[in-house]
Amino acid sequence: MRGSVGKKDAGQLRKDNRVPGVLYGSGEQKHFSVSELDISKLVVNPDVFRIQFELDGENHDCIIQEVQFHPVTDRIVHIDLLQVIPGKPVRADLPLRTQGTAAGVIGGGRLQMLFRRIPVRGLADDLPDEITIDVSALEIGDNKRVGDIEVPNCTVLLNDSTLLVAVKRTRAAMSAESGEEEEGGEGETPAAEGEGNNEGGESAE
Repeated sequence: MRGSVGKKDAGQLRKDNRVPGVLYGSGEQKHFSVSELDISKLVVNPDVFRIQFELDGENHDCIIQEVQFHPVTDRIVHIDLLQVIPGKPVRADLPLRTQGTAAGVIGGGRLQMLFRRIPVRGLADDLPDEITIDVSALEIGDNKRVGDIEVPNCTVLLNDSTLLVAVKRTRAAMSAESGEEEEGGEGETPAAEGEGNNEGGESAE
């Protein structure tokens, strides 16, 4: 890691395959740069949000606060790190995981995840490694919202009504159901006609 990086140097840093960043949280912002390859390995891992960061020979306990990507190349162009201060709440985006296989998926539906990470606030030591939702009981049309989860000692920074996961009906399932209905309808018509003919025959006798 290299310290004391100003904004005017950002363009040159990116040409050198380095990512500029800012470390804050202790009162004084510290500018730095880091190898794009090194930081990419951390950012692409959805399980990583808290890191040990060495700057100017000093080790810092940090939360990855924000990562900015280039809109066209998708390369990392900037990173913000929040230093963990004992007793001071922090904001973090925690990975969202599902547990079990939804009953609706077994029945031909599709599980849709609306969020991969959930923003929460709490003391760093209270933050879980991930947030897990049990989807086993979800049928087609069912869902889970923020109000259905609980993160002890932390506050989820989303409205309780925010949709997290849902089991959707697939086109294949709808087509299959439509085909079954059509086959059933065709089967009922001849049967009804046959019953009418029998009754007519009995009357004729």
